[in-house]
Amino acid sequence: MQKEIPQDKHLVAYCGLYCGACRKYLVGKCPGCRENEEAPWCEIRVCCKENHYSTCADCPKNVMECKKFNTFISKVFAFLFKSDRKGCIDRIREVGEDQFAQEMCEKRLLTLKKGKK
Repeated sequence: MQKEIPQDKHLVAYCGLYCGACRKYLVGKCPGCRENEEAPWCEIRVCCKENHYSTCADCPKNVMECKKFNTFISKVFAFLFKSDRKGCIDRIREVGEDQFAQEMCEKRLLTLKKGKK
């Protein structure tokens, strides 16, 4: 039986991933990006909190030109998981966090996949 994925805009990570569909969140090993006080190393999280952004979608910059969003680690993650965090941010900008959370919940996705909509 598959674990139910919660639909909650507060589970949209600052970088656009959807924590509500993350395996670690679902098994109780992570509180989600916004509540994870053990992640001060995440520059995206720090930047969003300092600028009072709900996600990178609130920032006027192009995320692909942002040195905090577009790092070596994020590129490796994107390659390994075929993750399209920019696509997630674009979708949040298009439909808002509530609708994005609903879509990710319904599709049971942590991230949008590169090349798929």
